[in-house]
Amino acid sequence: MPLCFAYGSNMDRMAMAAHCPQSKAVGRASLPRHRLIIMQEGYASVLRDPRQSVHGVLWDIALADMRALDHYEGVAQGLYRKVIQPVLREGGGSARALVYIGRGTQGGQARPGYLQGILAAAREWDLPEPYLRQLQALGTGMRLSGPKSMQGEAGKGEASENKTSQKSLAGEGPVKGVRARYSSPLGQRD
Repeated sequence: MPLCFAYGSNMDRMAMAAHCPQSKAVGRASLPRHRLIIMQEGYASVLRDPRQSVHGVLWDIALADMRALDHYEGVAQGLYRKVIQPVLREGGGSARALVYIGRGTQGGQARPGYLQGILAAAREWDLPEPYLRQLQALGTGMRLSGPKSMQGEAGKGEASENKTSQKSLAGEGPVKGVRARYSSPLGQRD
């Protein structure tokens, strides 16, 4: 089964359980020499940046789930394309993983609820605190700069009110009867 590095909405365990039910989380990982952006379309992507790293989650994707994941990411519509990139596993070692790269390279504003969902998932995964601050800055339109690789450790915790507010932003998800926690790249998840 292929490994996939998730840095946006696919870090969310509930969302992945809905559209990739046979896939399993492997653990935290990072994509070196890249930075996270919000595309003009309102969704996350990564761009090359030799001074930064993007933190996220490594998933072992079941082959039976690949079609649903590609559909979720809008591959056929050209919103995202799939590339294989080396990622660093938590605890050491590297792996080659599938990464969905967005078509947009220009900055944009996140769709309502989208960035909050990414932040909630990042907190659930206990991603480094400096990286969480970087994600929060995306929501304010600020860009944190500097050569830091955001490798610190974060404290665990998420306010239950945060989870409640995200669920209220959700609409019908990609699987009939399953509600999405926040907006997704394709209209069917908005």
